[in-house]
Amino acid sequence: MQATAAPQVSGFLRRAKLRHFLRTRRERILPEEVGLVNFERRRTPGLRREEVAALAGVGVSWYTWLEQGRDIHVSEQIVHAISNALRLDGSERRYFFRLAGLNPPRRTEEECGDDVFPHKRALVEGWSSSPAYLADRYGRIELANGSARSLFRLHTVGGSGDTCLEKFFTDAQTRAKYPDTERVARGLVASFRAQSIRFPDDPEFGRIAERLCRISPKFAELWDRHEVDDPYQNVRRIAHPHTGVMIFDRVQMRIPECSESVLTVYIAQPATAAAIRARAYAP
Repeated sequence: MQATAAPQVSGFLRRAKLRHFLRTRRERILPEEVGLVNFERRRTPGLRREEVAALAGVGVSWYTWLEQGRDIHVSEQIVHAISNALRLDGSERRYFFRLAGLNPPRRTEEECGDDVFPHKRALVEGWSSSPAYLADRYGRIELANGSARSLFRLHTVGGSGDTCLEKFFTDAQTRAKYPDTERVARGLVASFRAQSIRFPDDPEFGRIAERLCRISPKFAELWDRHEVDDPYQNVRRIAHPHTGVMIFDRVQMRIPECSESVLTVYIAQPATAAAIRARAYAP
């Protein structure tokens, strides 16, 4: 009994929020704003439910059930139609999608603007001695601080060069940095597969995988396993000629939706940090 109670409560709370949200959005719109002639005095502000239903092209009973918070199936097309009828902006529309139990639409270019995160460089450089880099959705390096460039021999590619995944599977020197090569290889492939499903309509993920399957038997073997992992923190052991094996906590953070960038930071564990300080050497 306990195992099934949580989803029911969660769904109830979500639908309660949906009920309040739709009512408040409906009440803020004047009939004349949407081209409706208002000949009579109204007891409540805004549009009536039947008017929203007519504007959205859905049944009155169905919309009433939705606003009452009943447990009914809602499609993306219906959410878009109601969003248009209620004149929801981008943030409200995405919120509505989530309340309806659906994945929200991606932000438009107009919503994103020219630079959704103008301080990317400061974010990366601000980690000082901790290796940090920013990569796009495929793992291509956009920005890297000095520590990351030194440790991983990274180069920013502007979205046109090798991905972190490709660098690992095609460069023997890169693989040699990792004492636990097998574990790192499995994690990289599983993470790439998990990332690819976030963008199911993007063919570039498939092209990268096909290319690596042709040139790397190891990648092909791991890709065929269909393992999935989406880690935000794990431990990396990295061999370095000056400090020996260094141990880092590898932390990943997603930057706002529009940029689709992922910030990766390598935070030295205490023994490694002490070794780096003793040698006055940045990784």
